[in-house]
Amino acid sequence: MSLFDGKTLTGWTISDFAGTGAVRTDNDRITLESGVMTGVTWTNDIPRMNFEVELEAMRVSGSDFFCALTFPVGTNPCSLVVGGWGGGVVGLSSLDGEDAANNETTKYMNFENGRWYKIRLRVVPAAIQAWVDDDKMVDVNTTDKRISIRIEVEPSVPLGIATWSTTGAIRNIRVRRL
Repeated sequence: MSLFDGKTLTGWTISDFAGTGAVRTDNDRITLESGVMTGVTWTNDIPRMNFEVELEAMRVSGSDFFCALTFPVGTNPCSLVVGGWGGGVVGLSSLDGEDAANNETTKYMNFENGRWYKIRLRVVPAAIQAWVDDDKMVDVNTTDKRISIRIEVEPSVPLGIATWSTTGAIRNIRVRRL
């Protein structure tokens, strides 16, 4: 199921972050202009378990995360951070109270400004998995893990995409039930 028609924010709202930048749609993408934190949140129903989210994301300019994908895991929210903590961290925020820079999912990757990256996230009852392009970056057993988010991404719940002090773009946003 496509979540973006390539032209409008139908089904989305601009996330209520303090210090948000502008959000615009053009050229089949949503651009999240640099602010403190800028994002969009899906306003319609979304699966809570047994699903995949796919999208393409690009850091247009800046040096921090260009895609914090917040998503449901049953009744709890979680975020996949891509390009965080100065530009290279990929991981989940949060597991057992530890954010993406400080838990077992922490990975490092170099990201180029102006390049599209394919992001795929899978949520099943005992695991969260995520890929950037074809590289599996997250594969965590969630049994007995406390899943949560950092408080600043609360406006992204249940499904949202945000940037931090960075201009990012997203396109081809889809959800698939498993």
